[in-house]
Amino acid sequence: MAGRRLEIELPEELFAGLEEVARGLQIPDPAQAAVIGLAEWVSRRKSELDDRNPDQKYFVNEALDELMRREKK
Repeated sequence: MAGRRLEIELPEELFAGLEEVARGLQIPDPAQAAVIGLAEWVSRRKSELDDRNPDQKYFVNEALDELMRREKK
């Protein structure tokens, strides 16, 4: 996946939860699960912003569609 790199340090408890969710959903790598979770979080927050500014709605959805296409490759 091409894109920008972001490195974060997670508290042990949060990382353990991420690993547990990844295993439960059969996602092979916790980092991949984190990207999926971050994409979902951004989508929800963008929806909140869209409600405030409907003119941005198409642009945001287009960007999220592109992210999902990249994840499927």
